[in-house]
Amino acid sequence: MRDLSALLAQMTIEEKVGQLMLLSVNFFGTDTELTGPAQEWGLSPEELSRVGGCLGGKDADTVRKIQEKHLASDRNKIPLMFMNDVIHGFRTIYPINLGLSCSFDPELVGECTRMSAKEAAAGGVHLSFAPMIDLARDARWGRVMESSGEDKILASALGAAQVKAYQGEDLTSSEHIAACVKHFAAYGAGESGRDYNTVDMSERTLREFYLPAYKACIDAGVKMLMTAFNSLNGLPATVNPLLMKQILREEWGYDGVVVSDWGAIYELTVHGVAGDLRDAARLAFDNGCHIDMCSKAYYQNLSRLVREGVIPESDLDDAVMKILTLKDELGLFENPYHGADVEKGYLSPEHRAIARRAATESAVLLKNDGTLPFSKDVRRVAIVGPFADDHGIIGVWASKGKKEESVTVAEGVRALLPNAEIVTARGCGNTHTDTDESGFAEAIELARGADAVIICVGEHAHYGGEANSRTSLDLPGVQAEFVKAITAVNGNSAVLLFNTRPLSLVNIYDASPAILDMFFPGTEGGNAAAELLFGEANPSGKLSMSFPKSVGQCPIYYNRMLSGRPKVSLPDEEYQAFSNGYIDCGSRPLFFFGEGLSYTSFEYKSMELDSHELDASGKIRVSVTVKNTGDRAGKEVVQLYIRDIVSSTIRPVQELFDFCKISLEAGEEKTVVFEITEPRLRFWDAQCRHISEPGEFSLFVGYADHPIISDSFRLVEGK
Repeated sequence: MRDLSALLAQMTIEEKVGQLMLLSVNFFGTDTELTGPAQEWGLSPEELSRVGGCLGGKDADTVRKIQEKHLASDRNKIPLMFMNDVIHGFRTIYPINLGLSCSFDPELVGECTRMSAKEAAAGGVHLSFAPMIDLARDARWGRVMESSGEDKILASALGAAQVKAYQGEDLTSSEHIAACVKHFAAYGAGESGRDYNTVDMSERTLREFYLPAYKACIDAGVKMLMTAFNSLNGLPATVNPLLMKQILREEWGYDGVVVSDWGAIYELTVHGVAGDLRDAARLAFDNGCHIDMCSKAYYQNLSRLVREGVIPESDLDDAVMKILTLKDELGLFENPYHGADVEKGYLSPEHRAIARRAATESAVLLKNDGTLPFSKDVRRVAIVGPFADDHGIIGVWASKGKKEESVTVAEGVRALLPNAEIVTARGCGNTHTDTDESGFAEAIELARGADAVIICVGEHAHYGGEANSRTSLDLPGVQAEFVKAITAVNGNSAVLLFNTRPLSLVNIYDASPAILDMFFPGTEGGNAAAELLFGEANPSGKLSMSFPKSVGQCPIYYNRMLSGRPKVSLPDEEYQAFSNGYIDCGSRPLFFFGEGLSYTSFEYKSMELDSHELDASGKIRVSVTVKNTGDRAGKEVVQLYIRDIVSSTIRPVQELFDFCKISLEAGEEKTVVFEITEPRLRFWDAQCRHISEPGEFSLFVGYADHPIISDSFRLVEGK
């Protein structure tokens, strides 16, 4: 272990400031001459040797060479910390997070994350900028693909699972890396679903819905936190004292490292809250942002601000000590290369199996008229559409994943059905500019003569991710017309959907006998799709985000507040005058949060409470008994919802309270037990007090807006 106090004492102010700089890998060459961005910035070799962090890295060999060169030039021998975006896998890619969250399985999410940590460490990564647990209620936002959807309970459970899996019990382990929760806070609530956009919300809404998942990750021991690009109630998050000082430090007691997002400190001048970079550096550092990612603000100004007494050197020392401590916890002073080992563990059979299982259990069966599963005795299968034989189903933000190493749908079906004839046709494109229908004819002919047809449509992979907001949630281009043309000639067809966000599927819903949503499933997506389509696996995913009928419903989410004039007519499509519905569209989504079909059936036989009264020191056990009444094994996500009937502040019409995924053989019955305690009933009232109130609560199991069994209890003593 390095004596960090002695190390800090020997460092100059400039060397300390260097530890607060995070620069992209392009700044660091392996040769002796400075080139590229370092030269453009005017950084001398000595200045570059002081830098504390490197963002990215091509491979383990390059990382080792950069680290070796850095240590040779740094008089203090402080290793670089290599940080990267390991979003949904490193080299073996699992489903995008929005898809993976549909598994409702923290254990599976943890297993995927441990796999990616092992591979990332071998690739030279010390810290991943994950998990991203921003609450997402607007499908227009491109970064919903990185999120766990619209619910705080689900996001909290999955975020905490990722933190623990990344970091393990021992950060010095060559198979673990540090985690960084992002983006603090409310980044997913930008106006109109536009990335980086203004967020203006009440403190109560912020605390009630948007903050819990960040808190869960901090409670799980996350080592770093990233600030958000957006402004919140008039102040950019990076310099927002409510977020960074009051909530993060004072209330939550977070004592870890804080990093800005890329260029966010510089962008304070663009926001107009800082007159220049000196002002931006002062504001950000004073607000507790320790690392300046890829801007000149700290590099050009912090040393001078300290020497002039504007920033106390003791505050600089505190920031540097946090970074040195994290490097020490990672074991970098003893082993500056950590787990960097070229190709170690990449794409192993074990890792492919994990990715395959994740893709299988994340897929959501949205519609099925009995078409699926297809028979494995088919002689001719037509796979048509832009994703029929496309390696791009690996998805975007796939770190070091390679498209050519992924399994396409056609490849997966051929492997599963070696004796069947598999024919493919692209048919059309998958972007909004793809309006050419000339490929329809070939695909229609193939479909006409097939025993089963798989229609592979969706969004282009690059429609999701940073800065990729959309104003339409329809299938891009002519894909809706393509689906209708194919199903018109062969009713034994199923739509296989690839998407980065919830889509509006009303244009194809009636024409589609079955719809199976794979999102972007990763390296083993084709094999998983084949197993699901032909009954080797049973779909078990449940939607973590509502699918609207129309983009005009956005933002749409299940745990909405009850208004004074709710729309209560049924069916939902009927217009009801003087209600809060739409005259041209129902107020409910096409597909609901928590919804997802199976090839088997489940009967919820009973929900029993061991008491119908709860005091502040007690608990209620809720026992839910579920039976698989079908003829095949399956998995069911038992979802428990709650509603506070009368309170001093308007509460949601329903909230997910807890969930549990269970496996049931045909005919098997299991009982799931949930516990209700008073602290779990607390909410933020109109005065932003975190309280519970005596009164009646209703419970139901099912999924959003679809109760199967209901009961109630009374809280007799609140806090």
